[in-house]
Amino acid sequence: MSHRTIRGTIRYTSKKPERLNQERGREYFTLTQQADGTDVLLAHCEIDDGPNVIRDISLALSHADSSPLDCSVRLTVGDEFEGSGWMRFADGYAECETFNRKDGRMTQRIETDKPVAWLQSHPIVGDALLMKLYDLKRGPGKIFFPNLFLTSPDHRGATGPLLFVTGFAIVYVGDERIAVEAGEFDARHFQITGTAGNLPEEHPPYDVWCTADDDYILLKASAGGYMQTHYELTDLTRDEINE
Repeated sequence: MSHRTIRGTIRYTSKKPERLNQERGREYFTLTQQADGTDVLLAHCEIDDGPNVIRDISLALSHADSSPLDCSVRLTVGDEFEGSGWMRFADGYAECETFNRKDGRMTQRIETDKPVAWLQSHPIVGDALLMKLYDLKRGPGKIFFPNLFLTSPDHRGATGPLLFVTGFAIVYVGDERIAVEAGEFDARHFQITGTAGNLPEEHPPYDVWCTADDDYILLKASAGGYMQTHYELTDLTRDEINE
């Protein structure tokens, strides 16, 4: 077999006192690591909180550093079609073709002076793959990344889809042994900070734990502030690595 496939499920819960530990959504993902060094992420995401969100994404990215190659996104918000779009990342520019319920047909081309480091199309599993940007040889610390793209600046990813340019910092806290519903894992603990001024609304403090290996699979994540949400891996299957 010339490829390797990883499949998993993530449960979304609330940490607000009046809804403590109540399920508020879920995510099903497949990550296929292909022989040419490309990873393809398929994710189906459901947020139950009104207006409810259903998101389906297909994202191709470099296995080495998670830099994006192309992506398609389809959104349903409040049980109505919101938009669909396709993005491609080339040498010197990023492009997007999309149709949105509010704005109709749109075309974007954004010039870039270096390769785009990351595209977040808003599946939670992507928040862990993002951490490949941090050079672990530096040890625990903080690095600001200016060349990051989103398919929506909304914290729930419930608008667009369109290309939105931003930047923020990744903090590498250190390694831990943690237990989640899917099992017990060696984990790397990261934080995302420095979103003030880079998003329409500052993202609350956000902690992410991923597998301490080359897969960078999300184990759990927690957002504070007004969100008070928690995300946890509930099951995981990984193909054996063929040498």
